[in-house]
Parts: sequence; structure tokens; C-alpha cells
Amino acid sequence: MAPHFDHPGEQAAADPIRLLEIRETPLSLDEVYKAVGDEAAGGTALFVGTVRNHDGGTDVDSLGYSCHPTAEAQMRKIAEQVAAAYPVRALAAVHRVGDLAVGDIAVIVAVSCPHRGEAFEACRKLIDDLKHEVPIWKHQRFADGTEEWVGAC
Repeated sequence: MAPHFDHPGEQAAADPIRLLEIRETPLSLDEVYKAVGDEAAGGTALFVGTVRNHDGGTDVDSLGYSCHPTAEAQMRKIAEQVAAAYPVRALAAVHRVGDLAVGDIAVIVAVSCPHRGEAFEACRKLIDDLKHEVPIWKHQRFADGTEEWVGAC
């Protein structure tokens, strides 16, 4: 049987942005995954960014994230662009601010689309654009006593 691409489930949802937040509290994979659940989605892609124990050859002890007051609005703009470029059924993105320890979850993004390829591509675009364009800054503290600020944009 030939595929029917005119089915409503093959199209982007009318309002696919289900969850967008910057938080000081721990992030939940379950919450984000549930937010992008959609019966018309055949593929859901999820990215989880965690605090690693090294950067640039130096051991990381901890870090802190801070953001500009416009960060959430910029997240929404990027989410809207991704939703317009792909047949997104549902999209979610949450980023943590405040002090985090090695192993903590810093960011979760997820996208569901009718097919897996679209979901992978949209999820990759979402995290890449969030990382490069949203005014969130990382303050890394290293084991050797040094520290540095890293800008997301």
C-alpha cells in the first residue's frame, strides 16, 4: 500500500511547543518525554546534556549557569523556528541555571515528528541553536583552583 502523506498526522501540529523553561530546580527526563508524547509521532528524539568532569584537559569540580532575562524568550523564538522548519508534532526544552555538580543534568530537549529522521534532525537543530543563540553562561570551577566563564552566544 502506498504511503498517504496527506494524513493529518504527517503534518506539523498546530501548537507543537509543549514545554519551554529555564529552571533552578533539577530537570526530569520523564517530564520532558511525556511533554512530547503524540499519537501521530513515529519518532521521538531526546538530547540530555550533563555536567562532565573535564574540559580542555582540566578536571572540572562544578559549575554554575546563569542567564539573561531574555533567555526564555529567545528559547521560544528558536523553538518556533524549528517547529516551522520540520513537521514537529511536539517539542520541549528545559535548561537549568544555578550551581550544578558533575553528573547533573543541565539541559534536555526533545522533539517528536511523524518519522525518526525528522525527529533526529529537528532535535539536533534545536539543541545546536539553543547552545549558540540563547544567552546562558557557564561558570566552570576547576580542580586546580582556576575558573572560567563560557558564553553560549
